[in-house]
Amino acid sequence: MTKTDWKAEAKALKKKVRKLKDNLTAAAGPVVEAVGEAVSDAVAAAKKALKPVSPLAPASFPALPAIRGVEFAAVEAGVRYQNRKDVMLVRLAPGTAMAGVFTRSTTRSACVRDCQSKLALKAGTAGAAIIVNSGNSNAFTGKIGDQAVAAVTGAVAEALAIPAGRVFSSSTGVIGEPLPFDKITAKVPDLVAALREDAIEMAAHAMMTTDTFPKGAAATVQGDGGVIHIAGIAKGSGMIAPDMATMLVYLFTDAKIAPATLQKLLSRNVDATFNSITVDSDTSTSDTLLMAATGQSDAGEMKGPVLKAFEAALKGVMHDLALQVVRDGEGATKLVEVRVTGAASDADAAKAAFAIANSPLVKTAIAGQDPNWGRIVAAIGKSGAAAERDLLSIRFGDILVAEKGWRNPEYTEQDGADYMLRPELLIHVDLGLGRAKRSVWTCDLTSRYVEINADYRS
Repeated sequence: MTKTDWKAEAKALKKKVRKLKDNLTAAAGPVVEAVGEAVSDAVAAAKKALKPVSPLAPASFPALPAIRGVEFAAVEAGVRYQNRKDVMLVRLAPGTAMAGVFTRSTTRSACVRDCQSKLALKAGTAGAAIIVNSGNSNAFTGKIGDQAVAAVTGAVAEALAIPAGRVFSSSTGVIGEPLPFDKITAKVPDLVAALREDAIEMAAHAMMTTDTFPKGAAATVQGDGGVIHIAGIAKGSGMIAPDMATMLVYLFTDAKIAPATLQKLLSRNVDATFNSITVDSDTSTSDTLLMAATGQSDAGEMKGPVLKAFEAALKGVMHDLALQVVRDGEGATKLVEVRVTGAASDADAAKAAFAIANSPLVKTAIAGQDPNWGRIVAAIGKSGAAAERDLLSIRFGDILVAEKGWRNPEYTEQDGADYMLRPELLIHVDLGLGRAKRSVWTCDLTSRYVEINADYRS
């Protein structure tokens, strides 16, 4: 065989091999695809089993109204999580009024400090924006953290052609790790391109860390000349206690309202809502509540009864979101209202309520559906609130458990045990000393809470 014949035969053989390979690939394609789908389904099922949705979760995410002048987007940036959206952007129309409430933690994050400084600036007429990432809190990261905030907000400002002083940022997740801000800035063009009015649910998903469901709430108010809309989203599940708990909350309205008035309404209603919940008595470094009012409703500027109705509606949205955070408490199976009445002062009412709501002994008893009211007595006694044995009473819902210094003679353990089977409970303590009162919402403490927090960085 000549050299030329050998080359021709080799070429023909290679052609046959390629054809055979193509045929095998075509035949195996459906099998490979089916196997891939099966593996994906198995992985999704395993993830769902490892992170079940809270039994206290709403049936679905609510239908929230579009707010004129507000657009949302969310993308996958891989800040910490893979194969899920973890960065969201909100674009706000020119002239939007901004207000905020933040954690009072002395180790608060770079984002929190940056937001606080920007809200202190004189409000302008330019547009505004909010950018949020999950997976990394950018807290206790020194000057590097400040530089990361500047890089992220600067990139958004440039992309949206607005002042950097009108770009607010939040980060939530692991503390003490430098924020890989380049992963976020690289996605800013994609975020801007994806902005739309109806993507608020997607934005709520992108903020989640140990949350098991996205949180949203809304309300409407009839104003002079048109309807005023309010919509809000939140994240939070663990490290939840007063001083804004461990949460991120963003509220939006199309109301015409001055920044100072908006701030006043927000600050006035935070104590009865977001500062009245506790999951585990721990407070975060990143707690942020921002509210934006675009002024684009057809209704005129609010005053008198309309302003009063707006404040009531705003408080309702804040309360709804706050309770959703507790419903998603890490490992929670019970939503509990601790209601203290008859206290000598507001401070004493709060002390007693939070002592009960934060007590590991009370919370584990509730998890075990054990009506151990003696633990409530102990919590009151250690709270520091004024209390007298023979004046206070304890109720589970409408069931009188104890009064006049001892157990109610008509109370039975079976009554208490039956009540504890409910998913939502009321513990009502009347101290019999005055007229002050306070309600606090909490959840039970289960072994799942330990599992989640033991594996948080794994």
